Amino acid sequence: MFRRISACLLAALLLSTDVFSLTEAIARNEMQATRDAVIESQWKGKRVAFLGDSITDKKHVGTTKCYWEYLAEMLGLQPFVYGINGNRMDGVLKQARKLLEERGDSIDAIFIFAGTNDYNGGVPIGEWYTEEEKETEVAGPAFEVRKHRQSVMNDSTFKGRINLVMDFLKTNYPTKQVIMLTPLHRARARFNDRNIQPEETFPNKIGVYVDAYVQAVKEAANVWAIPVIDLNSICGLYPLNDAHVRYFHRGDTDRLHPNAEGHRRMALSLAYQLLGFPASFD
Repeated sequence: MFRRISACLLAALLLSTDVFSLTEAIARNEMQATRDAVIESQWKGKRVAFLGDSITDKKHVGTTKCYWEYLAEMLGLQPFVYGINGNRMDGVLKQARKLLEERGDSIDAIFIFAGTNDYNGGVPIGEWYTEEEKETEVAGPAFEVRKHRQSVMNDSTFKGRINLVMDFLKTNYPTKQVIMLTPLHRARARFNDRNIQPEETFPNKIGVYVDAYVQAVKEAANVWAIPVIDLNSICGLYPLNDAHVRYFHRGDTDRLHPNAEGHRRMALSLAYQLLGFPASFD
């Protein structure tokens, strides 16, 4: 008798409840739990240094939370942040030197996310190599004069700056994972009368579009044997479209810096890419 009464009461309760709303609520809770869960991966507990500009800076420029904080939650990695607002690729070299000074070899991976300020500042793209004729030993044994290329090591061009950064990291961190990220798409920013930055549909003051700087970072993958994640493409942030203002700091004055939701979208895109790369080589 008691079982019959209980069954009737349960049936009545279910009939009086909006079953669809209940199911929807359960699904939302499950999605939130999945969203907040740490992905069990090779990155959990790894010590990762982040070098870059304002989008990486611990000061949270234009956002309340940065992509590396989301990555720490998503992948369980330990971030060590060296990015500085306004830094160009030559500034990244200084950050790398500071990293070595402060942490030595006690790091597992290094991320480099810069280039947008080199574009805005009109830094020439430059070349990866210079070329000359040089004698070399060949089969025989014999000697022949052949063309010979040498990496450009100067801070007056964008590619020269990348060469300097990568030579430093390859020399001082030969066993560590080093990953570069391409600059994001960028739209107009007006911080004050002395700092107005046109959108990417305009070239910089030397007549070069931002695409050339993005392409140079992509090329660095093969020049220096490192993974490059094309964040410019995969994160989907496109501030030139008004519908994407939701991902940026201010639609009227700052479509350069992603807000917290923009950073979260960047982190989600990065997290799934990073699952395909070793977190360390130790």
